[in-house]
Amino acid sequence: MLPEARTFSEFIYIPIKVYQTIGEDIYEHRSPGRVRRLLLKSLLYIGFFNFNLHVLGEIVYFVKALNSFATILEATGVAPCIGFSFVADFKQIALTIHRGTLRKHLDQMEELFPKTAMQQVEYKLREHERAMRRVMYIFTLLCLAYTTTFSLYPALKASVQYWLLGAPVFERNFGFAVWYPYNATEKTWVYWLTYMGQVHGAYLAGVAFLSADLILVASVTQLCMHFDNISRCLEEFSGASQKTSAQEDLQYLQALVVKHAKCLELSEHVNSIFSFSLLLNFLTASLTICFIGFQVTASSIEDIVKYIIFLTASLVQVFVVCYYGDELMTASMRIGDAAYNQNWFGCDRQYKWLLTIMIMRSQKPACIRAPTFPPISFRTYMKVISMSYQFFALLRTTYSGKGN
Repeated sequence: MLPEARTFSEFIYIPIKVYQTIGEDIYEHRSPGRVRRLLLKSLLYIGFFNFNLHVLGEIVYFVKALNSFATILEATGVAPCIGFSFVADFKQIALTIHRGTLRKHLDQMEELFPKTAMQQVEYKLREHERAMRRVMYIFTLLCLAYTTTFSLYPALKASVQYWLLGAPVFERNFGFAVWYPYNATEKTWVYWLTYMGQVHGAYLAGVAFLSADLILVASVTQLCMHFDNISRCLEEFSGASQKTSAQEDLQYLQALVVKHAKCLELSEHVNSIFSFSLLLNFLTASLTICFIGFQVTASSIEDIVKYIIFLTASLVQVFVVCYYGDELMTASMRIGDAAYNQNWFGCDRQYKWLLTIMIMRSQKPACIRAPTFPPISFRTYMKVISMSYQFFALLRTTYSGKGN
């Protein structure tokens, strides 16, 4: 018995719903509720206004901390948070600029999505979706664990010390180092209002940072699914036979060529939407990982736990993008091998000519690209890690030299 057919909305459910928690509704144009749209927009604008005020405060704190060697460790502590915030901001800006292209892209992905249960079995949709969701769950958990740990740890620690361990005062500390033009800890209501502003800003940054990558993962997963299906169809082709005419064989191949071209077009949509955010992502990743690694080696045990979660989330984020970039290249290049390995010897000349064109086109694989960067793959990941270590070694040597 065939399983119940999945819909495209269910396939892409996670990134769409996660985005909506900060007020960003990708399918706003389909929503009939005007009040709901207004409320989500208000939540989005107010949230990003609050978030960017805190980012500005982090920048001021960072500049002030750089003026003294005694606070250089604090400066390197806030630096990765600023880098993370910039990437989150830029990803939201890129989404806003390319909103129309993204909606068109998702609509075309939905048209290409296998509709019936039989088609989904042929496409091995369940296997692809299961692997995709595992990646999404792990990445989301790590990203939100970082923001939650930094945000809520000071209040939880102070609460335990004050209410359970009998500390004389409730320590009013914040999770992120931010400069405020007022005394944020003097009055209780001011402290908690400021604290909740930090918590919401951190959550918004985490969602804006990860949701764009989740949409990228969903898009690449479906493209790989289609490329794999094209490869299987080519490999399973039995060649010219008495059961099929040359015209039927040609029509069969033409349908695969059209589908291949459509998938290549959609892969270009992915690049047009995400290329610049990926560029900033990789440019800041090396420095962010470097500063986090430096904090892990120079901080107290209490802070090390938080920064290890941050470091893990950053490494996983870069790895996920590079992994899916590599998977997309591999799946698209496999089409050429499948076309060559099929039983094409007895086919007519026109069929062979069209098959040759398909093989030639597959030699330029679909890929995820960032401007000025080579196609993103595992090599990109190794370069990011290598650059991070070089920056870390330089920073560690400089810090140790000044300390002596």
